[in-house]
Amino acid sequence: MNCDNRFTTESFRRARLSRDSRFDGLFFVGVFSTGIYCRPICPAVAAKEANVGYFDTALAAANKGLRPCLRCRPDSAPLSNPWMGTQTTVNRAVALINNGILSGPDAISITALADKLGITSRHLRSLFHQHLGVSPKQYAQYQQLMFAKQLLHETALPITDVAFAAGFNSVRRFNELFRQQLQLTPSAIRKSDHAPTRLGGDSTSLHLRLFYRPPFNWQHQREFYRLRAVDGMEWTGEDHYGRSFQIDGVHGYFEATHCEVSCCFKVKIVMNCTDDLVHLNAVVTNIRRILDLDADLIEVENRLLALGDYLPKINSGIRIPGVWSPFEAACRAVLGQQVSVAQSVKLLQALVDHYGETVMLEGHEVRLFPSAEAIAGASLECLRMPGARKEALCALARFIRDNPQASIEEWLSIKGIGPWTVDYVRLRGLSLPNILLASDLVVRNQLLGALSTTGQVNSLDVTASKSEKLKHYLAMSEYLGGQISPWGSYLTFQLWSQQ
Repeated sequence: MNCDNRFTTESFRRARLSRDSRFDGLFFVGVFSTGIYCRPICPAVAAKEANVGYFDTALAAANKGLRPCLRCRPDSAPLSNPWMGTQTTVNRAVALINNGILSGPDAISITALADKLGITSRHLRSLFHQHLGVSPKQYAQYQQLMFAKQLLHETALPITDVAFAAGFNSVRRFNELFRQQLQLTPSAIRKSDHAPTRLGGDSTSLHLRLFYRPPFNWQHQREFYRLRAVDGMEWTGEDHYGRSFQIDGVHGYFEATHCEVSCCFKVKIVMNCTDDLVHLNAVVTNIRRILDLDADLIEVENRLLALGDYLPKINSGIRIPGVWSPFEAACRAVLGQQVSVAQSVKLLQALVDHYGETVMLEGHEVRLFPSAEAIAGASLECLRMPGARKEALCALARFIRDNPQASIEEWLSIKGIGPWTVDYVRLRGLSLPNILLASDLVVRNQLLGALSTTGQVNSLDVTASKSEKLKHYLAMSEYLGGQISPWGSYLTFQLWSQQ
C-alpha cells in the first residue's frame, strides 16, 4: 500500500494516536476491521494497529475497497501532493483537474489535457498510474465525488444541484459513481447533519468549511491583505478576509472567517444564481489556492531551518497570500513598480473605481476587478504614473484579450513586462511554490543583511566592484534557490515579513 516516504510507519502511528492536525491530509488511515478510512484526526476510538493501514491519498484507500468515514469526513481534509517538487508535470495536471478541466459541460478530453501539458496522453496516463495508481479520469471523478460529498454534508443544496455543482453532466451517472466509489448513496449522506444554505431571490449563498494543516500565521496573512486591499473589492477584519470574484463570466464574492481551534476557515460564498453553481468547484479551488490552505508547512519550515545563516529567523506559519487571477497579479505588479505599497494601492483603487464593474449580491454592493477587455482600450488618465507603465498595462491587457490561452512566459514579449513582473504573477497569481524573487530589492537587502552579520559578504564590501558584488549575489541566490527548492516562494515571503 502507498505511504509517504518522508515518514515511517511509526510516525504515522504516533500522528493518528495523538490526532495531530499537522498531518491532516498528508495520509489517511484505513481500518480493515470496519472497512472504512479516516483522517488522522478522526475523533472515533483508535483502532488496533494490527487492523490499520496507511495511505497517501483518500483515493488509494478507496481503491482497497474502503469507504470514507462519516464522522471525520475525508472529503474535507486538506489536499496533499506527496510527489510535490519531484514531478512538475503531475503537479500541473492535478492542478488543472482540481480546477475542473475534465468535468462539467466544458470538459476537455484526456488527449487535449496532455497536449496542454506538452506530453502524449499515453505518458500522462503512465505518470498518473505511477504516482496515484489510477488514470487521470479516475482521479478527476474521485475529486468530483469528494466535493459532492462535502456539499451533501455541509449544505442543503438539492441533490441534483450538488451533482451539477460537482461537475457531473448526468444525475444518473453521479448516483451510479457515488455508490460504486464511496459505497454510499447521496441520500444516505443527506441524513447526517448539515449547515443551512439559503437559496432564493436572485442569488445563491452557501457555507463551507475549508480545513488546513497548522501552523497558520493568520495575523501575518490578514495584515498582508489589509495593507493591499481595494475598497469595495476586498475587506478584512480581525478574523476574516473577503473579496469579489469573476470566473468564466460568473461573478460573486466570498468571505473566509478564520477558526483557529478547528484549523479551518468558515467560508460564505455568494453567487448570482443557481445556474452559476456549475462553477462552484472552481471557485472553492481558487479560494483554497489564494489562502494557501493545502501547504505542508512542516516540510516547508524544515527546509527553511536548514538554510542556517541565510535565514537566521523564521516566522512560523507564513503562507502565500494569493490574488484571484494572474491578470490581477500582473496589474498589481506593474502599478507597484518603484513606488511604496500605499501608493501602489492608491493606483489600484483608481483602476478598479474607473474600470471595474459594480454588482449587487444579496444586498451587498461589490466592485469587480476590471477585465482585460476593459483595460485594453482604456486611456488610464486616472492613474498618476509614467506613460510607459500605462502603455505596458494596456499592451498586456490587449495581449491577454487577444491570446487568452497564451502562457505566462509569453508575456515577456510585451514591452515593459519583465522577469520580475512575470515571477510576481507566478508567485501570487498562480501561487506556485518555488518562486524566489532574488531580483526583488527587499529580498536582496534581507539576504545580504543576514549574511553580512556572519561576515560572509564583508570581504566584498571594500574591495569588490559593483559588478563583482552583483555577480557574487546572483551566484549566492542561485545556490540558495537550489537549497530551498521547491519552496522558494515561502522564503520570499519570509524575507518580506522581516523587512
